[in-house]
Amino acid sequence: MNTELAVYEEKPLTAHDIREQINLIQEVMRTVMQEGQHYGKIPGAGDKPTLFKPGAEKIMAIFRLSADPEVVDLSHDDIIRYRVKCRLTTRSGIFFGAGLGECSSEEEKYKWRTVTSDEEWEAAPETQRRIKYARDRQLRQMRTNPYELANTILKMAKKRALVDAVLTSTAASDIFTQDIEDMPEELFDRGRTGAAVPQKTPPRQPQAKGGGTIKEPNAPATEAQVKAIFAIMRSRGYEEDGMIVEANKFLDLSFGLEFMAVESLKELTKGQASALIDHLQKQK
Repeated sequence: MNTELAVYEEKPLTAHDIREQINLIQEVMRTVMQEGQHYGKIPGAGDKPTLFKPGAEKIMAIFRLSADPEVVDLSHDDIIRYRVKCRLTTRSGIFFGAGLGECSSEEEKYKWRTVTSDEEWEAAPETQRRIKYARDRQLRQMRTNPYELANTILKMAKKRALVDAVLTSTAASDIFTQDIEDMPEELFDRGRTGAAVPQKTPPRQPQAKGGGTIKEPNAPATEAQVKAIFAIMRSRGYEEDGMIVEANKFLDLSFGLEFMAVESLKELTKGQASALIDHLQKQK
């Protein structure tokens, strides 16, 4: 099967062409992609899996497409907002398709963060703090500084544009979805509320022997690493959205241009997860 997408200037694709393209994506999903790293299912959000950025990049590699993002800065006052158009081209430079993505500091996950201490809560003006009523608890939150998250917000807009471009240009939207992962958790129909997560200190993540570097740092984070991060941050009062924001903020500072913002802890690599765990365990 030809793995380079055919580009038709005027002639439309036949039903056979489209079927062959979808079959190839499904075959790549079965044999190359890994659930939790390249795509994942969101509980309570239907059966169609969500395509993650690594999965979109895998589809681009299979079809030999290149991405060219165009950024529009829509920021104003104290609101950081970016819109990105991602153009996809073939190896020969022919335009194949495009996608749009946008991200703003006004989104819930970026607008608020968990309070770190009683002193911080008392010192914050009433207009900069709130109590959020979650399923099993009340959370004290305060406004974030949007300028500290500007780079994370830009990267997220680029990521959303890339995934949108791949989904719409390759007909992969028949197989995957995108926006479900960005929806607030309370909008999901997760059925009955389960038991509260026990507030206990998670086991310490083992290090490489002799204190050396971790093997395969670019491989997907292990289930134990993801659970450790979740347990540590949950024990400190973070909801899932807050965990992602704090993880992105730390990893963006640590890895710089090598790091692309994630929307799920399962998207982290072993190296990123290890650095985050070490950072969290060193915090008081």
